[in-house]
Amino acid sequence: MKIRVGYELIYDFPQRTPMIVVLGTHFSRASDVVVPDFLTTSPAVPISAYRDSFGNWCSRLVAPAGQMRLSGDGTVRDSGMPDVVAPSAPQQAIDELPDETIVFLLGSRYCETDRLSEIAWGLFGNGPTGWARVQAICDFVHDRIQFGYEHARATKTAWEAYQERRGVCRDYAHLAIAFCRCMNIPARYCTGYLGDIGIPPPYGPMDFAGWFEAYLGGRWYTFDPRNNVPRIGRVLIARGRDASDVPITHTFGSNTLVSFKVWTDEVS
Repeated sequence: MKIRVGYELIYDFPQRTPMIVVLGTHFSRASDVVVPDFLTTSPAVPISAYRDSFGNWCSRLVAPAGQMRLSGDGTVRDSGMPDVVAPSAPQQAIDELPDETIVFLLGSRYCETDRLSEIAWGLFGNGPTGWARVQAICDFVHDRIQFGYEHARATKTAWEAYQERRGVCRDYAHLAIAFCRCMNIPARYCTGYLGDIGIPPPYGPMDFAGWFEAYLGGRWYTFDPRNNVPRIGRVLIARGRDASDVPITHTFGSNTLVSFKVWTDEVS
């Protein structure tokens, strides 16, 4: 199948403002790109690119004072298969984990393992390990948090999501990531497109989505505590320790988001 993905973000800047933008399809899907979703701006400004410490492609630009439109529109080839489910995937001992996974065992800005460790061991310490443990974490988070865009808050952490029991997809992911790390399972945050392919109506508004990956049995697997069922058509944009590593835009100055549109549709 083919999936059309894209966005249009309109900002109002009171003054000239540098930005970092992380909005392109992840390099791991490069062979699937049919039409590249290149970042364009209006008014046009110079854009330079670099790879961050997690391998994500980032774009740097300076927005002039006034309104600026950021947009991209591309097409990605997809298998049409749901997320992989591997119930036999084992949990590895910490001393057997690859060096590059260790950072995803540690606490981070939105995933406070120190505050949640005792809770995690009380909830999941006597249960199964490996895939079943991660799924138990997803089940708990899915049931504990009530979804609602009105509950979104840029500063909300995993601990706060656990206490408040409300949030959006990134809060589900942060809490599940923190619990996984507390249980010695590497977990990393993912952001990208996730449409309604294979889901019956009514459909919600399009948005960027947050989920996570856990390292089990020598590879990374996708988990989504917000939806908590295998989904079709995820298109990854970026990965990091948590959402602080992969904001879709980071502005070095005040601004107002005037308009926000996202699309991810199967191409017939």
